[in-house]
Amino acid sequence: MNAVAWFKDVGIADRLTVGGKGGSLGELTQAGIAVPPWFVVTTSAFETVLEAIEARGPVRAKVEAFDPNDLGAATKLSEELRRRVIEEPMPAEVEQAILAAHAELTDGVTPVAVRSSATTEDAEDASFAGLQDTFLWVLTGAEMVLKVRECWGSLYSVESMTYRLKHDFPEDGVAMAVVIQAMVDARCAGVMFTRSPTTGDKSVITIEGAPGLGSAVVSGEVTPDRWVLGKITGEISVRDISDKHAKQVPAEDGGIREVELSGAERTQPCLSDDELQALRDVGRKVERHYGKAQDIEWAIDKAGEIRLLQ
Repeated sequence: MNAVAWFKDVGIADRLTVGGKGGSLGELTQAGIAVPPWFVVTTSAFETVLEAIEARGPVRAKVEAFDPNDLGAATKLSEELRRRVIEEPMPAEVEQAILAAHAELTDGVTPVAVRSSATTEDAEDASFAGLQDTFLWVLTGAEMVLKVRECWGSLYSVESMTYRLKHDFPEDGVAMAVVIQAMVDARCAGVMFTRSPTTGDKSVITIEGAPGLGSAVVSGEVTPDRWVLGKITGEISVRDISDKHAKQVPAEDGGIREVELSGAERTQPCLSDDELQALRDVGRKVERHYGKAQDIEWAIDKAGEIRLLQ
């Protein structure tokens, strides 16, 4: 069993091993796009743990049997299955492998993001965005191991189980990998769509961003600045600069915290025109690689470097 795979060795064809997010990040890396260094805890590690749990009682069969329209039953089942996954002892060889990879990635000092990467994510006909867990600014190897277990357990959130059932995903084909990615201490971050998310216009790129970590934008807690650019010309046709009341930043003891904004940072654009054009160039490169429109999470670090997060 290979419990760990490194970013340089995987691509979208490896989704069954590294999940949708891991496969997409590997594909970006192979295409020469700047992505923070990462490794992935493979689905083999998850399957080993799930096999031990299933030996004492069914998991997948229970998911397939419950009524997705019965919220009470779904909540009860979710609580049971998440507890069983999180409490199951991690095999020693798996824990040792991911701790060794973490040490190699971080040198013991770099905070990481721990991101769920289910095999169903980024499927052509469905979107699992936000249905499983992500943890930001995880400081230690021991904490990282705990968050991996929580990501495994989040495969059995009410929302994720219900979505799979309603979209007829066979439970036997569902597994969870976990991406461990070096954190970007972002000056600003956000999302980019290589076609209009509202009209579907493929001639434009829409960029949304706000100060601090991108979690505030993705979660909808802050109204981001928004620009629309011509994909070919770079002409900026829309500049919608919001009043950004807060930003999310790293907390000293791990995780993230929210700080209030005031003055210019609250009302000035979080991106310069040069940064917008640089993001447009990256978005076009990603779209050319995949051959179709893409939704992208990005961050700009305090040195001004663009990094794509997923």
